[in-house]
Amino acid sequence: MYKNKTIYLIDGSAYIYRAYHAIRELSNSKGLPTNAAFGFTKILLKLIEDRNPEYVGMFFDVKGPTFRHEMFDAYKANRPPMPEDLSIQIPYIRDITKGFNIPVVEMSGYEADDLIGTLARKAEDAGFSVIMVTGDKDFMQLVTKNSIIWDPMKEKTIDSDFIKDTYGLEPGQMVDVMGLSGDSAD
Repeated sequence: MYKNKTIYLIDGSAYIYRAYHAIRELSNSKGLPTNAAFGFTKILLKLIEDRNPEYVGMFFDVKGPTFRHEMFDAYKANRPPMPEDLSIQIPYIRDITKGFNIPVVEMSGYEADDLIGTLARKAEDAGFSVIMVTGDKDFMQLVTKNSIIWDPMKEKTIDSDFIKDTYGLEPGQMVDVMGLSGDSAD
């Protein structure tokens, strides 16, 4: 990896869901659910305390169809809608992110994953080391010599050597393996 500049690209949508499912039945004095916002904030604080990133971006999915839905009608068709007690926390989570002075990146028609993948390549081209902060194994296909995955909740780093040693594959081959074997999470 490059030594001079490192950018952290955070899969905010993945961590919202992770926090929501990890912490149940938490609300404020007015009854507003806060479990996802609380857990998300803890994850964000851990990142800041552990890594103190100079360059960072938070990526969120936007409600609505993506370009993949236009290509394939059944894309994520079996996925249940976002629970209401989670969806009402999303604006607060965006505000929390902005309160930390972290840029929020989101775009209609694209998932956070797509935006992270694009920015990871552009950041690499600009001379950055890239750390994709996520627990989503779909990101393994994006790992390169200068782009790695870090999951702060599991304290796990995935680089190209990890993928080669664990799966016997180059990172770019992971998309084919996952596509052929299927993924119940997707």
